Amino acid sequence: MSRPAAVVNRVIKAYDVRGLVGEEIDEAFVADVGAAFARLLRGEGGQGRQVAVGYDMRESSPTLSAAFAEGVTAQGLDVVRIGLASTDQLYFASGFLNCPGAMFTASHNPAAYNGIKLCRAGAKPVGDDTGLSIIRGEVIAGVPAYEGPRGDIRDQDVLADYGQFLRSLVNMTELRPLRVAVDAGNGMAGHTAPAVLGPISALTLLPLYFELDGTFPNHEANPLEPANLVDLQKFVLASNADIGLAFDGDADRCFVVDELGKPISPSAVTALVAGRELSREIGAAVIHNLITSRAVPELVIERGGTPVRSRVGHSYIKGLMADSGAIFGGEHSAHYYFRDFWGADSGMLAALHVLAALGEQDRPLSDLMADYHRYESSGEINFRVDDAPTCVEAVLKSFGSQVVSLDHLDGVTVDLGDGAWFNLRTSNTEPLLRLNVEARTAEEVDDIVRRVGAGISAHSEAVT
Repeated sequence: MSRPAAVVNRVIKAYDVRGLVGEEIDEAFVADVGAAFARLLRGEGGQGRQVAVGYDMRESSPTLSAAFAEGVTAQGLDVVRIGLASTDQLYFASGFLNCPGAMFTASHNPAAYNGIKLCRAGAKPVGDDTGLSIIRGEVIAGVPAYEGPRGDIRDQDVLADYGQFLRSLVNMTELRPLRVAVDAGNGMAGHTAPAVLGPISALTLLPLYFELDGTFPNHEANPLEPANLVDLQKFVLASNADIGLAFDGDADRCFVVDELGKPISPSAVTALVAGRELSREIGAAVIHNLITSRAVPELVIERGGTPVRSRVGHSYIKGLMADSGAIFGGEHSAHYYFRDFWGADSGMLAALHVLAALGEQDRPLSDLMADYHRYESSGEINFRVDDAPTCVEAVLKSFGSQVVSLDHLDGVTVDLGDGAWFNLRTSNTEPLLRLNVEARTAEEVDDIVRRVGAGISAHSEAVT
């Protein structure tokens, strides 16, 4: 059956499928997406005959994933159900089984949402320009029926294999004892953290909110928001933990808190992991997006690597990972990408690297991570605007001769010299300008934020 283009275009986005369950996404809709995905794969060939399907802890996920499997098998392909999974566990299944995959999750979005992340064999992403636009068109027009035999469905539990594989990538055999507090946020880390971290004898796992609950009764499963780290910060101090780890809903992002309860910048984690990866392959490329700290490319060069700068967004990072053969990539949003993990992102693998770095020496985490902190930053600040180009032009004029250089890779990055810079870029989905500032001191960061805000103020209102 055909579907209204406006609804389909709203739900099938540039990088994934996501919407309100019952209003925008239902069983019939995801069955059509599954059928269109299977047709795309059959048309391409070389992808095998099976699709791995996993799902998160949301109440709607089992039903929707079953409907998707129905759509796939109706088009003649088989389905391997891996059951409850984190997104990076689904990527593992795609690489391990060498088949395409579909993960049912809405990541950190509220409980009323659900969605699908699709990949080809070897965890290669499916985005707008690599298949989603074709799927969108078929769902709108109506997916043609398949006249051949139906596919089969089988179950395969890959959780233990996933944990063993991650541990094989990081040497965890010579660690001092560590107390590790983990806030799963009632998301999928409650499922994967015991399987990955539990067998490591040096680690004492201290669980917080491990109960799988897609209503997120304790806090949103989005550690990027500081309010959602507060419980872990308190828990680290109360439990005398050496480190705290917080995961988002589908457990593909990992945030780190030190033994003092202070959050560690994802840029610092990127620099630490990059250094570890470069120690085994000097000269390798490391990707960072343009709003990670300048400390990242500086440290990559110092460790003998080649920094490669990317636009913000996982599709750009994954594309560069494939094109450059980079050993590692990191984003300010705590997505970490590994060549040895099929170029895909894994928060749990990043966590293993941080734990290994901490356990291999005697310093506390706060002291260890000070080596990777060279600048102060603002975090992302949003301004609601009616005319983004006019606002950006006003800001650039206000800085005048102080501007050392401009870069237009993603929005505009303004270099002010002596380590100070800011980036302004528009949101793809909302009328927002996003500001990120970095400088050597917090006072300088605050001054730049104030001046940029003043340049925008005639055209916008600040959004917290």
